[in-house]
Amino acid sequence: MAYPDGLRVTVDAYLEQLRFSEDRVTGGLEEAMRYSLLAGGKRIRPVLALATARALRRDETELLPFAAAVELIHTYSLIHDDLPAMDDDDLRRGRPTCHKAFGEDVAILAGDGLYAEAFRHVIAQQTGEPRDVLRAVGELAAATGVNGMVGGQYLDVHEAAPTGADGLRRLHALKTGRLIGASVECVLLLTGADEQTTASYRRYAAELGVLFQIVDDILDVTESEDTLGKPQGSDERHGKRTYVSEFGLAGARRLAAESEEAARTALEQAAPAGASELEQITHFIYTRTN
Repeated sequence: MAYPDGLRVTVDAYLEQLRFSEDRVTGGLEEAMRYSLLAGGKRIRPVLALATARALRRDETELLPFAAAVELIHTYSLIHDDLPAMDDDDLRRGRPTCHKAFGEDVAILAGDGLYAEAFRHVIAQQTGEPRDVLRAVGELAAATGVNGMVGGQYLDVHEAAPTGADGLRRLHALKTGRLIGASVECVLLLTGADEQTTASYRRYAAELGVLFQIVDDILDVTESEDTLGKPQGSDERHGKRTYVSEFGLAGARRLAAESEEAARTALEQAAPAGASELEQITHFIYTRTN
């Protein structure tokens, strides 16, 4: 089953034309921001947003400002994850991480800038009913704040998540799952979907976030640095809790299969008429190798 590369190309073209600096003296900061933003990748989160729009029979190009904002936030999180105080990684997508290319101080500011510009962009450029745009922006902020991605990162670096399978799922539901979920849920808010439709898609997105993390943990121990485009075994090196460390490789693969089935079932309930691009993304996440 093919990945919806047409949507990825659309996202890449939109991101390429984004500019952030209005003054030459901050041009170096913009260079660092664009260095990480335009480093490539499958753009899973913004593609997920556009695919959700298609599943709702909406023109996906109307959602490009929001989709771009999600990718700006994701890129910010990668820049900060790679810093010496966090994962201390030297490679990202096959080339030096932002702090290796521009220095730790500029990398911190580049991440900060991307996060701020994400919200400025979606507020200034996203069309729709003002009430719906405000609700979507609020959800995006919540998904990336203390009760979302940043909170999950805190649980990770301070080993504060409860022990056992539920604690591990909670950790990754915040750290990884909330932004993936927001990529779907905010589109529903922007398009004024009813609560029943939103709830169905929310179940799908939540399971997709879990699936993404399980597969990510598997790849961290099974694939090479060249394939991953980043250091292999980074999680093990830092002693982090993963699905592999807690359940073993065979157990993690079993959990991934169960999660993929749950995601497909939830999607069938959310989109009984079919959602081909979302089906493709689900399959890609389950079978990806990097």
